[in-house]
Amino acid sequence: MLKYGKVVGLVVFVFLFAMCNQKSKNEAEKETILKGSMDITVDETVKPIIEDQVAVFEGTYYGAKISIKPKSEAELINDLLNQKAKVVVITRDLTQEERDRFAKSKINPRVTPFAKDAIAFVTNKGNNDTLIALKTVIDFLQGKPDAKIKGLVFDNPNSSTVRYMKELAKVKDLPSKNVFSFKTNDEVIKFVSENDGMIGVVGVNWLYQPSPNMIDIIKKTHVLSVKGLKDDKYYDPTQNDLGEMKYPLARDLFIVNCQGYTGLGMGFASFISGDIGQRIVLKSGLLPIRIPGRKLKIRSQIINDKE
Repeated sequence: MLKYGKVVGLVVFVFLFAMCNQKSKNEAEKETILKGSMDITVDETVKPIIEDQVAVFEGTYYGAKISIKPKSEAELINDLLNQKAKVVVITRDLTQEERDRFAKSKINPRVTPFAKDAIAFVTNKGNNDTLIALKTVIDFLQGKPDAKIKGLVFDNPNSSTVRYMKELAKVKDLPSKNVFSFKTNDEVIKFVSENDGMIGVVGVNWLYQPSPNMIDIIKKTHVLSVKGLKDDKYYDPTQNDLGEMKYPLARDLFIVNCQGYTGLGMGFASFISGDIGQRIVLKSGLLPIRIPGRKLKIRSQIINDKE
């Protein structure tokens, strides 16, 4: 009788194990390029544009559910390399060192550019000077005192804006004096709006697509026109100056997919780089990688609709 009970128990165990395996297999098969669920880790400086993309994508494909996880660039890259994040949005391409590391793990990341973004300098509305030379900012970051800059304000010590500006100024660390950092771009904008003489360094996406509670705060600031290192003219982080490659603090946005299979990551990347996604980018104030086409209907004669 005891032996019979063991046999029955073994049969039940095998049955349950098979059912669990079948369930896991079915769950995996649920995800396609247009349905399923996934997390996407996003550089915090470009979160608003991805929120718009996800909202339209989910509204178009009801079976898709994407959860946005905003992080600093350093955290995001670390998660990607350690395979804690499979799909990410970053403000630069992968380095050769990062690609080599993926190759060792036999991972072939799909990197898709989809927009051109910019870093903007913002200041208090009370500041009458609306112009700034990039060399002045670089000198400040290199520790050279300048009366024109009371202080620079960054979003996060590990952010893409900090990394970008350090590379531009060719410094390993930011100055210890008169440089401030917070956690988000909204906090930077709010601090600048309340403190005269401070210059905030933010992703321009946060200025073009503010959250409802930030609209009035942004009205208390203005975006500085920037003179680059190559000529004496000042340019703004607008679609026009980005398109003509005149604004000196432009950067490309990429979606990196390391899922390794035909899943929602591939579908979302195709969406944001396709016609609808590029129109969303255009409407956001950023510059699409490909300008969406416009269809014109030409009539051979005027039609009076009132007749």
